[in-house]
Amino acid sequence: MPLLETAVVASDWLKHEADNYRSRSTGTLASGQGKLKSGAVLAQLSASSKWVVAAASGSDGSQTAKAILLFAADATDADVPIVFIDDDAIVSHNGLTWGSTINDATKRAAAIAQLRAQSIKVREGA
Repeated sequence: MPLLETAVVASDWLKHEADNYRSRSTGTLASGQGKLKSGAVLAQLSASSKWVVAAASGSDGSQTAKAILLFAADATDADVPIVFIDDDAIVSHNGLTWGSTINDATKRAAAIAQLRAQSIKVREGA
């Protein structure tokens, strides 16, 4: 019998957010991002203000981690509306997912520092 993939939910990584959902915002996930799980680290494109998976480098805004996707989304073929955490939150590094170019401890540390600049504290452990 094949193993089922466990769904990631916000409570897996979101440990504290501001009262009255002040940590949450809405936006548009750009088409072509594929199927993203809750906990995907996001960046905002400068030209369109749409959101994409954060990258280790770039010059279009994708290189700056600014938010974390709250609910899973599928932007394989079209832009989709999303809800994300972008301020005043504490999250666990367990459950966060990183773009394919954020692939080592140094790049993750840089992205974590960028999230910290948004008042999102990434904590080790559960």
